[in-house]
Amino acid sequence: MRLRRGCRGWWIALLAALADRLTKLWVIRAGRPGALVPGLLNLRPVENRGMAFSMLSGQSLALTLVTAALVAGLVGWLVARPKTSGITRAGLWLIVGGGFGNLYDRIATGGVTDFIEFAFVRFAVFNVADVCICAGAALVIVGAWVEEKRKRDAVD
Repeated sequence: MRLRRGCRGWWIALLAALADRLTKLWVIRAGRPGALVPGLLNLRPVENRGMAFSMLSGQSLALTLVTAALVAGLVGWLVARPKTSGITRAGLWLIVGGGFGNLYDRIATGGVTDFIEFAFVRFAVFNVADVCICAGAALVIVGAWVEEKRKRDAVD
């Protein structure tokens, strides 16, 4: 029963990883840069052999192992703590899905396919998995804030 309750929300990770994979396949097939949303987002496929902002470029094995360990650790934590709040669970499952999406790329090609570029500001090129990881982290922060507020309100 604990395993079952601990796995609540797994479908969020599945959808995140699937959305990441499908968009990367679409971009690889399209193959050419262009405006996705004119003036806002460009489609510019690039192979990133590092992590955010190409840091640790060329350290593919280390990044693969660290990513796999983090994804496995988060899944283990979610299963072991079935009473984690819904918003925090959703955020962590989003991080797992995004991590798995990028992990798949690292194992399959040695790098990650990035393709979303802001047209109005100079910023790193990123992908759907990166968006899921960032959105998941934001949800975890909000979940921690809500939980802390609940605790303070209960004391008052």
